[in-house]
Amino acid sequence: MDRRRETYLGAIDLRHYLNAFLLEGGGHIGYSVRPSARRRGLASWALGAVLLKAPALGLDRVLLTCDDGNVGSARTIESNGGVLEDVRSTETGVKRRYWITLDDAGPAIH
Repeated sequence: MDRRRETYLGAIDLRHYLNAFLLEGGGHIGYSVRPSARRRGLASWALGAVLLKAPALGLDRVLLTCDDGNVGSARTIESNGGVLEDVRSTETGVKRRYWITLDDAGPAIH
């Protein structure tokens, strides 16, 4: 494979459980997209794919957070079924906290 054609676009992590720090301001899922690859739907696509895997880990709902001023991330979470629980100050800044309820097929979007 020609390595010159590979491009890092971003990363996404699914955490099996939440410790106190993650419950407060991190969540079950964390993702990032490199600035030059944003606004293409990559984060939404990746989040949707990871949400399909979460029920297999025994999760029936997942917590996602984003910085209060991160409109793009808030939209990504909301478009995947995220329901805002609250906005709070944490060790890492002011966070919007969303829950997504899952069923066996992934997010339950109403």
